[in-house]
Amino acid sequence: MLAKIGKYTRGYRKESFLTIFFIFLEVAFEIAIPFMIAKIVDDGIKGNDGDGNLQVIILYGSLMIVFAILALVCGVSAGRMSAVASSGFGTNLRQAMYYKVQDYSFENIDKFSTASLITRMTTDVTMTQQSYMMVIRTFARAPMMIVGATVMAITINPNLAVVFLVAVPVLGLSLFFIIKKAYPLFMKMFKKYDKLNASVQENLIGIRVVKAFVREDYEIDKFKDAAHDLYLNSKNAQKIMIFVNPVLQLTINACMLAIAWFGGRLIISEMMETGQLMSFLSYVMQILMNLMMISMVIVMVTMGRASLQRIFEVLDEKIDLVNPENPVTEVFDGSVEFKNVYFSYSKTLDNPVLRNINLKIKPGETVGIIGATGSAKTTLVQLIPRLYDATAGAVLVGGVDVRDYDLKVLRNNVAMVLQKNVLFSGPIEENLRWGDENASEEEIINAAKIAQAHDFIMEAPGKYQRDLGQGGVNVSGGQKQRLTIARALLKKPKILILDDSTSAVDTKTEALIREALKKELPNVTKIIIAQRISSVEDADKIIVLDEGEINGIGTSEELLRTNKIYQEIYHSQLKGGPENEQKNPA
Repeated sequence: MLAKIGKYTRGYRKESFLTIFFIFLEVAFEIAIPFMIAKIVDDGIKGNDGDGNLQVIILYGSLMIVFAILALVCGVSAGRMSAVASSGFGTNLRQAMYYKVQDYSFENIDKFSTASLITRMTTDVTMTQQSYMMVIRTFARAPMMIVGATVMAITINPNLAVVFLVAVPVLGLSLFFIIKKAYPLFMKMFKKYDKLNASVQENLIGIRVVKAFVREDYEIDKFKDAAHDLYLNSKNAQKIMIFVNPVLQLTINACMLAIAWFGGRLIISEMMETGQLMSFLSYVMQILMNLMMISMVIVMVTMGRASLQRIFEVLDEKIDLVNPENPVTEVFDGSVEFKNVYFSYSKTLDNPVLRNINLKIKPGETVGIIGATGSAKTTLVQLIPRLYDATAGAVLVGGVDVRDYDLKVLRNNVAMVLQKNVLFSGPIEENLRWGDENASEEEIINAAKIAQAHDFIMEAPGKYQRDLGQGGVNVSGGQKQRLTIARALLKKPKILILDDSTSAVDTKTEALIREALKKELPNVTKIIIAQRISSVEDADKIIVLDEGEINGIGTSEELLRTNKIYQEIYHSQLKGGPENEQKNPA
């Protein structure tokens, strides 16, 4: 674990070491002060046969002031250095997590909920950052202070030192058992944070649906349940951790009482000076106060450790899809072939989503995919840009197994417009440039025209510089789909996949998009997933999927003669009745 942590302190190790250096100086100055108090009392106030010695008082008093100021300066310097080091450590962790998630395959992402990843990148990193600062400050300071003060206390009176030397292991064992009991509860607590964040995120994303269905009370109750669950887990963890301070206070008070008792007897028997007892008590207080600080840090570190474990779950996640050792760096054409492909999300063939898929698509062909909801149409096309790997069999693009390509090269040649259209906050032009950040203005306009988006863009205030809200909330569903198609076209792909990407577009506009794609992109392989037969009836061939298997392949006319499923879909849509809605939800 320490080796892993050290990796993320790079760039801020100097500040970490400077923190420890300044703390060492601060401790040295603070340890010297009780010694000077003893000198002032024994040699200054009571010295010279009880008449006092002003020079000794002035000398050690002046040194005390200087040492106190130096300790303050070193403490402030250590604080500043530790703040820089911990902030840098937190930044490195957060960036490492974010970069790692960017490399995740869909399969990796499926293992973590979005809310959980957000919690880990925010709450958990903040907790770990604070723990790191406490460790390099307090965990560095406390052992130095305890060792130094113990040595000085033993030097003053070894017999009296036995009192607190007995108390320390008792305190240590008590803290160990408390923390051992609390740690699993903190792990549970952070999982409840995930659940709470998921509830908030889901509500904010679907706030329009919530209001449309008047479900505010239901959502409030759901949030209350999640918040109460978190409260109960937090309360249980804190119930155990509250024993730390009482145990510590009991130890401190017992130590001070015992030292005052035995020390008083030593002074009465003239075996110890008053100043020495005062100095000894100061050292004991330094030792016990630093033990108290350690206990506070242990509470923080216990929570930080739980957070760190969750962070490393993300960082240590094995990436499922990686580049081969000698990847192919060019996609030669837009041909696609599926050879005996099986796919299962569980990586076993017990219950595959896709079964025995054999299919050839020529470069420049337009292929439609149709089938009932849940027939794995989207899953099939996600294997082409290698968003998932086939569980068995092979998927070839340009005659090469997709697993042999450099991932970036493959995905740059396959443009996919997903079912869930995602636009980002910012100008329309900036969103379109996701397809090609170096695209010229002419190329952007041409892509928008093919997608039938240019006209509505030009009608809006700001035109291509019009700001879109988060998720494209200020454009209609059909407009959003056309913008995402334009964005995909700017990639200049060899393969274009439209996954039900015109479902919110009227039939006239959809026909114009199909016509423009056919005319402007004759050499691009076009794979169109659709619910409406009108979206694919002009395709070179149509694949009918049924429960993860190919039920039929052919043109619309051929399938109307030979394929029962296609016939049912065709006639239900021709009638336009409720049956259409049931079998083919958009």
